[in-house]
Amino acid sequence: MVTRKLDVVIFGGGAAGLWLLDTLVRHDYAALLLESEALGSGQTVSSQGIIHGGLKYTLDGIFNRSADAIRAMPDLWRDCLAGRATPRLTDTRVRAAACHLWRTDTLRSRLGMVGARRGLQVRPERLEADQRPAVLRACPGDVFLLAEPVICPQSFIADLFAQHRARCLKYNPDGLAFEQDADGTVRELRLRDAWTGQSLGLRPRAVVLAAGRGNVALRRQLRLSTEPTQERPLHMAMLRGSLPELNGHCVDGARTRVTITTARDADGRTIWQVGGQVAEDGVAQEPEVLLRHVRAELTACLPGVSWDGVEWSAYRVNRCEGRTGSGRRPDHEVALRDANVWSAWPTKLALAPRLANLLREQLPAAESDAGAGWEVLDGWPRPAVADPPWDEEATWYRDL
Repeated sequence: MVTRKLDVVIFGGGAAGLWLLDTLVRHDYAALLLESEALGSGQTVSSQGIIHGGLKYTLDGIFNRSADAIRAMPDLWRDCLAGRATPRLTDTRVRAAACHLWRTDTLRSRLGMVGARRGLQVRPERLEADQRPAVLRACPGDVFLLAEPVICPQSFIADLFAQHRARCLKYNPDGLAFEQDADGTVRELRLRDAWTGQSLGLRPRAVVLAAGRGNVALRRQLRLSTEPTQERPLHMAMLRGSLPELNGHCVDGARTRVTITTARDADGRTIWQVGGQVAEDGVAQEPEVLLRHVRAELTACLPGVSWDGVEWSAYRVNRCEGRTGSGRRPDHEVALRDANVWSAWPTKLALAPRLANLLREQLPAAESDAGAGWEVLDGWPRPAVADPPWDEEATWYRDL
């Protein structure tokens, strides 16, 4: 069995794990990432790809901790996407440079339209009637442009993977074993590859669990409490057909009534992902019930849009986060330490850079020779990049 000393082993190949890997490698850490499924599976590739700047958290008129934590993220990501900052994400596809923000004609919507813009770095720009996209010209009231980029999460994952392929391994959870001291410190972890019969021993100075929902099983295997974790489910909708390009939020008071992003499937068809309040409302609903609700909400939010020939589908995804007392979404990224094991959750895709920086500040300084010995891992399998939900097997409905 080959044994390798490392500074850090990272579990989880989503946005959090890959951004952390890039950060550590650029600071001369001998770091390795382990993924048991496909890179980005679970939350990242299923997300809508909006790099939020905090406005949606100020619709109640209060500049809160969530808005403060996330307000610098669009500029940071934009610099990375343009190659002006690291990680250089020039192969990540940008679906839209900005989002639109509009409202319905309810009194609550009129009163809560733009919330507490003070303190935000990304502020909404009001559009004149002739500047609106055609799909929003029949909407009542103001329409704003919000400089929050929308990326293709799958291409983002593929971009970082291409830069660090040598340091990303696929592993079988059944072939994973930990050797720990009495205080819980991980001294060694062993991998056995069922496909090739190879075995690998890793002796990291630190272990980071950034596997989203997988953190629960890993913490249990490490004999750590699962209390610090929570899951908040979503039931998302998908539409495909002759749909206009649209990325943005329809707000109603202090809530985001629907959030719509536009993508293309493997056959080049237009896809809408629909989240926001409807995705939370639909958690307890069967797909057809949810989709009828989504259709009614979209009809109210987008007057004049035709649904002729449009197909409808749904998928479920669990947001996995650090636990809060109320069970609501944390205000910021979360990292918890147990001996030499850190459990980490970015909370939002946009906060992956902040989480990486937080962890680098907490992890022990690099000591291992980061540039040597990676050839011993050449024979190990590498994970694939996950497909988006609309390219997976799903039931699509025409008549709702």
